[in-house]
Amino acid sequence: MSLACQIFLLIFVFSIQGAAPANDDIVWGTLGQDINLDIPGFQMINIDDIHWEKGKKKVVRFQISNKPKNPDEKYNVSVNGTLKIKHLMLEDSDTYKVVIYDKDGKNALEKTFQLKIQEKVSTPNIDWNCINKTLVCKISNGTDPELKLYVNGTSIKPVSSKFSTYRFINKRKILVNCTAENKVSKESDVKMITCSEKGLDLYFIIGVCGGSTLFVIFMVLLIFYINKRKKQNSRKNDEELEIRACRLTTKKRGPKPCQVPGSTPQSPAASRPPPPPSHRPQAPGHRPPPPGHRAQHNQQRKAPPPPATQVYQQKGPPLPRPRVQPKAPRGATGNS
Repeated sequence: MSLACQIFLLIFVFSIQGAAPANDDIVWGTLGQDINLDIPGFQMINIDDIHWEKGKKKVVRFQISNKPKNPDEKYNVSVNGTLKIKHLMLEDSDTYKVVIYDKDGKNALEKTFQLKIQEKVSTPNIDWNCINKTLVCKISNGTDPELKLYVNGTSIKPVSSKFSTYRFINKRKILVNCTAENKVSKESDVKMITCSEKGLDLYFIIGVCGGSTLFVIFMVLLIFYINKRKKQNSRKNDEELEIRACRLTTKKRGPKPCQVPGSTPQSPAASRPPPPPSHRPQAPGHRPPPPGHRAQHNQQRKAPPPPATQVYQQKGPPLPRPRVQPKAPRGATGNS
């Protein structure tokens, strides 16, 4: 390699090293909380002036010789050079630089911090389904969370998301531990999952039949309604045919009434012949006379005796016979 090439390589390496940026200290802050940016390992001896910058903008200055009082504002600087930022917001994420001067005005220290803000993760929620044999661990809040799932002590591959899904097969009891964490917080939850085979069958049946219950009920009602209408129409047609047949029979045989099924049946009392006069019921309110008066009443109302050619059968109690006069002896008649 020639001398010119070696000189060129040396110049290139030095230029790269000079342009390499210094490694900043990364500091993580929690959204909504306060944070202190400390200067580790620095001795505040013969120090007079402290400057803090955010980006390229100076945010606060502290001079020991003037002994200023830090107002209750967003940024405060203490005697040891620590910067306190109150109630962090997302827009507070930026590069912060501290510059310290001694009493002679010389630069004693320059240091840069990279502040990043994250939202705290919420407590995980473990949910499971015995029918599908799946469990889900999820969180509602948190910036850049990482979910770690442990099933019966075995670690499942972590995911960088707000939910993690796991499918279990042929396991009735499962101990689940779900942990959510990021750079500023960490939360976890533990659950014991129990799924019995009977419970799985029952849940499966309920899940399958639940959606079709209304359809089955509707079909049953529809079939019942159709059968009922068919029976009514068949019965109506039968009655109409019988009525027509009865009318034809009446025209041929005469005015004899024809009874049709479904018509009002004739009462048996109306079909009986009227009772004989002696057994006719009396009018209401009429009391029968006593036996003695009844005999006299019958005698008074007795019809004249019929001629000898006709013999009527006497009904009712026997009539009293007339008293017979004794005949006189023949001898007495001649003497008289």
